[in-house]
Amino acid sequence: MNLVYTAYDKTGKAVKGTIDSSDVATAGQTLRQRGLLVAEISAGSTPTTGAKSSRRMPLRFGGNDAAKNIPMFTRQLCVFISCGTQMLEALRSLERQAKPGPWRDTISGICVRVEEGASLSQALGAYPQHFDSVYRSLVSAGESSGCLAEMLDRVATLKQKQKKVRRSISGALIYPILLITLTLAMLGLLLAFVVPKFTLLFESMDVPLPASTKALVGISNVFRQYWWGGFLLIGGGVVGALRFVATEKGRLMRDALLLKLPIIGKIIKSFATARIVRLLGVLMAAHVPILEALSLVKEGAGNSKYSDLIAAAEKNVSQGESISLAFSDESLIDPSVYEVIHSGEASGQVDQLLLNVAGFLEEDNDIIVSSLTTIIEPIMLIIMGILVGCVAVSMFMPLFDLTAMTQAS
Repeated sequence: MNLVYTAYDKTGKAVKGTIDSSDVATAGQTLRQRGLLVAEISAGSTPTTGAKSSRRMPLRFGGNDAAKNIPMFTRQLCVFISCGTQMLEALRSLERQAKPGPWRDTISGICVRVEEGASLSQALGAYPQHFDSVYRSLVSAGESSGCLAEMLDRVATLKQKQKKVRRSISGALIYPILLITLTLAMLGLLLAFVVPKFTLLFESMDVPLPASTKALVGISNVFRQYWWGGFLLIGGGVVGALRFVATEKGRLMRDALLLKLPIIGKIIKSFATARIVRLLGVLMAAHVPILEALSLVKEGAGNSKYSDLIAAAEKNVSQGESISLAFSDESLIDPSVYEVIHSGEASGQVDQLLLNVAGFLEEDNDIIVSSLTTIIEPIMLIIMGILVGCVAVSMFMPLFDLTAMTQAS
């Protein structure tokens, strides 16, 4: 099988050529053994034909499975390093274990860079979409202190907790989203197909219609004639909102609005606080300089209000003031967190106390998520029942009136 490839050599120069191989994966492995960093492989006869084959298969670094693979990758690498395995040998072993695909290509790229003499943190820096600044900083701290295995263990624990939070939130949202989708679909079907049948029946019987029935018939007529306009309006609104949120002003307005929402705002504050406390505790326990730690936490805050809070803490520390002063804002941070940081400064155990309070906050967040799931499900079912019931009652009321008039006569 003749394959066309584009790769880069050790000097960063682009190299194009052809290779005869049974499949794309084998070709990529052969090229990497030659010291080339593969960018793309596709089926074709020559690299300069310019023809685009339907079997084109780009090898891109990254993928949706990276987020779930990173905790396991970090944990396995920690085990290898703890056993005294050489870094490159450990990475090659993890590469062989990975399934062919973007994630395996990412590990292969890391192996190539380490083989060329780069440190692990430098190799990870080539893939910031997978390994964020906190991850790389902790790895760098472990390399400089000679405690890489310990740092990898901390990173693995941190990533595992973040993965757990994402799963709990997504799991809590799946059922309500399904119910909302089902409710909207049922209402659409009723307005498009069921209500018009009743409308023809009412017209044939010349029955006076109650106000609710007239309103429902009017909504049905508008929906049937202009349903496409509704989709365009909703789609345009979503696209416009996403573009606005992508701007600096929109992001600030979104972050401020979310924190002011009832119930939701409290949940967001709780999760943001737990995340900040966990990150800061892990970084300080790894002996990352406090200003650097605050800068990294600020990047991962996820909300502009909390980024401003961390920036204030960074300013206080740079001026020789207490870090706890910036965490005294009760509108964003629970007072218990401030007290913990203040006590930790006095005892010199800020990192350990932060990790302890992060554990408590995360346990509370788990309870909040499970409670919300329990509460939201019956609420959504009640709303669904009310909406469908209103449609049914509005349709059958004229029939009830007609039956009563017939019996009276």
